[in-house]
Amino acid sequence: MEEITTIGLDIAKSVFQVHAISATGTVVVRRQLKRRYVLQFFAGLKPCLVGIEACATAHHWGRELAALGHEVRLMPPRYVKPYVKRNKNDAADAEAICEAVTRPNMRFVPIKTADQQSILMLHRTRMLFIRQRTMTINAVRAHFAEFGIVAGIGRNGLLELLHLIRKGEKPEIPAEACLCLAALADQIDLLKQRILEMDRQIMKWHRVNHLSRKLEGIPGVGPLVATALAASIPDPSVFRSGRDLSAWIGLVPKQNSSGGKEKLGGISKAGNRYLRQLLVVGALAVIKRAKLLGYTRHPWLVSLMERRPAKVAAIALANKIARIAWAIMSRNEPYRAIPVTVGN
Repeated sequence: MEEITTIGLDIAKSVFQVHAISATGTVVVRRQLKRRYVLQFFAGLKPCLVGIEACATAHHWGRELAALGHEVRLMPPRYVKPYVKRNKNDAADAEAICEAVTRPNMRFVPIKTADQQSILMLHRTRMLFIRQRTMTINAVRAHFAEFGIVAGIGRNGLLELLHLIRKGEKPEIPAEACLCLAALADQIDLLKQRILEMDRQIMKWHRVNHLSRKLEGIPGVGPLVATALAASIPDPSVFRSGRDLSAWIGLVPKQNSSGGKEKLGGISKAGNRYLRQLLVVGALAVIKRAKLLGYTRHPWLVSLMERRPAKVAAIALANKIARIAWAIMSRNEPYRAIPVTVGN
């Protein structure tokens, strides 16, 4: 049997598909593997190139196979799809992965460490709790409206009503309904405590991570954005420039150009949706503060806000923040603020 040099591994929950070829391109192995036999199979091979789609559990398997001495490369699934010849099945996917991983112009995803995945899990859990709190508050408002009671704008108005319910000062609402509203109020309080706990854990990680603290110096970047950037981008060198990073996040115009005519639309919204959301919110905070104080460190931002709406200016500023973050991560240097001149 010829020596295996390249393997395409289609990962799954229980049954994995292996497509292995030799240096001449000859198919050496094409078989299924049960989950419990995957590491045993790769441990018996000489170090080789292993391609995996960057999907669920891919970073775990990347770490495990790299520990066995193999060179593991993760690829975005959308870049692998063009190499699937005809019908989609596990064998065809593994063959396409094996073909795609050898392409010289293929883009790869750096393997995240367990620590980086943990901090990203904190972010996702926090966002889940926030969505659940919003859902619960909306449910409480809807239940109150069924009895002709409309809470004031914002969370405080609703909490005042819930406080009255707990004290039993709303006799027009039946006891059964009060019981349900009290249970929902307890759920809101519990979710609030959970969110605060996630914030404390994120801040704890932020304080001990040097890169995250450097990123915090950028205007519009706080501990939440800094930790998300530090954990989501394990290797900034995979991006050739800051623009490549902002394009990966989805903050550059979408192109529909042909025949030498450039046609640019709105932002592409490709890549990391969560990072894009955080950067835009941070940019909006910078713009709001600039309006309150009457100046900003970015004269170009003042000129842009005179010609464009605030949200358009926020997208441009978020793009610039992403580029600055790439420069800091690539050069391992702190942020150097532009001297402030009041009136600019």
